[in-house]
Amino acid sequence: MPRRRASDPRKTPLQARSRDTYDAVLEATARILETKGLEAANTNAIAERAGLSVGSLYQYFPGKTAIFAELIRRNDAATAEGLAALVAATAGQDLASRLRALVQAAVARQFARPRLARILDYLEATLGADEALDAADERIVGSVEALLHAHAGELARPPTTVVARDMLWIAKGMIDGASLAGESDGAAVEPRVVRALLGYLGVEEDAGRGGGAIRPGGRRRARTGPPRP
Repeated sequence: MPRRRASDPRKTPLQARSRDTYDAVLEATARILETKGLEAANTNAIAERAGLSVGSLYQYFPGKTAIFAELIRRNDAATAEGLAALVAATAGQDLASRLRALVQAAVARQFARPRLARILDYLEATLGADEALDAADERIVGSVEALLHAHAGELARPPTTVVARDMLWIAKGMIDGASLAGESDGAAVEPRVVRALLGYLGVEEDAGRGGGAIRPGGRRRARTGPPRP
């Protein structure tokens, strides 16, 4: 039997009431992290914020590390699910529009709870190997890679896993940087990120809207199909 890690929950809730308690612990933790910071998020404070006894909290989690880990797992799983849904929903659109939709979602998520997002990023970097997080990461990268393959003929770079990861880090770095700098207008951040991603892919922004990509050497690939209105 594998040894239980400090980041593993004691049990997974099955009944509705248990799920409500479990969710209350996670949301209470998130609230404390974003309003008071990491040092304030101990099990006593979390239980009090969730309206539970510490004993009830310990039925589900052995300590705060497990609560943090589960909060990160949920966040990453939601990101992976949302990204996959967006890639599917935008199929058939031009590259710039699809990237814009993905960037808008990422900016909205970061700017909704910026301090919490930064703390969870820090905590995730301190966790050891985690199958759930690895699976979410693979799904996120896979979604971006699938988008790139759909537009492979427009790109100056091959639609590889490395390129997909680069794009994610470019977007994350710019969005996180804007948040840290105190920017709160997501609409001002989004076009900068889209331009950076298109530039990295070797695609001019107008070309990314369906006009054909500018390949190395400045030659435009012909667009197939009828012209867009």
